[in-house]
Amino acid sequence: MRTDWNGKPYYSLDFYLRETFGRKVYKLALDGGMSCPNRDGTVGVGGCIFCSEGGSGEFAAKRTGSLKEQIESAKALVSRKIRDDQPLYIAYFQSYTNTYAPYSYLESLFSEAISFPEICGLSIGTRPDCLPAETIRLLSSLNRKKPVWVELGLQTIHEDTARRIRRGYPLPVFEDAFRRLKEAGLPVIVHVILGLPGETKEQMLETVQYLSNLRIDGIKLQLLHVLKGTDLLPLYEAGAFQVLSLPEYLELLGNCLRILPQETVIHRLSGDGPKSLLCAPLWSADKRMVLNSIHRYLKEQQIYQGMDVPKTAPTKTADLPSAP
Repeated sequence: MRTDWNGKPYYSLDFYLRETFGRKVYKLALDGGMSCPNRDGTVGVGGCIFCSEGGSGEFAAKRTGSLKEQIESAKALVSRKIRDDQPLYIAYFQSYTNTYAPYSYLESLFSEAISFPEICGLSIGTRPDCLPAETIRLLSSLNRKKPVWVELGLQTIHEDTARRIRRGYPLPVFEDAFRRLKEAGLPVIVHVILGLPGETKEQMLETVQYLSNLRIDGIKLQLLHVLKGTDLLPLYEAGAFQVLSLPEYLELLGNCLRILPQETVIHRLSGDGPKSLLCAPLWSADKRMVLNSIHRYLKEQQIYQGMDVPKTAPTKTADLPSAP
């Protein structure tokens, strides 16, 4: 069993991209100009209680002018990190729900995005209740030209928590979307928030174990951030829940990595809350400190990804595991 991925005890996104493209690849956070059915009244109003006014896309390039102009703006935002003469990029449509639009609009937007030679793939953040059959066929077609990932915001498998955070869909909707995406040959990255109001650490690990059983392609483990302008903030200020401390988060992350299969790419281990909006936990604002603490903790505890995963065949999408 593998214990090291270029110095890290987990299968990082950077390792995967270097392995796939032979070099470092940079992500460009973009705004596709869409809204969300959980905001406009189709499913709900106000969105998930943790979601900011920017639809979790505060780090995306501003949507002004053409897509080409937005891509150039996003390149400028990451330029200080770049050492390559001819860098490659993933076009990451991040803000709001990026399949919540007519087919013709999506086809035009995504086809243009992959037409740029420096764009080596697409990553599309969306909701599982916004994936009609024709949209999946479109994404599958694009995936034959350049890699396309679909990112689904699950957050939790527990229905009481899902109602509490106003997610707006039940677990079977996720299961149906996941099955159809996999049948279409599309990689699926799942977002999970650790520290949601009312959830125990055991429940958080149950969500990760459920996804481990699915053998998902990738996962984003996100610390719950309390941001200004969200409906989460008044609950936090009223003492309705507590945010995780750094030691609690480190232990939880370690336990998550233990049970995730080694073929699952770890796209994120903490996440960023915009400093101008972040109310809690304030320790998370120091990204370098957080990442150093994670790596130090994993090394000290001798934890590596998949160490507690049984050696069994991957789950078939037609036979999804049951949630606790």
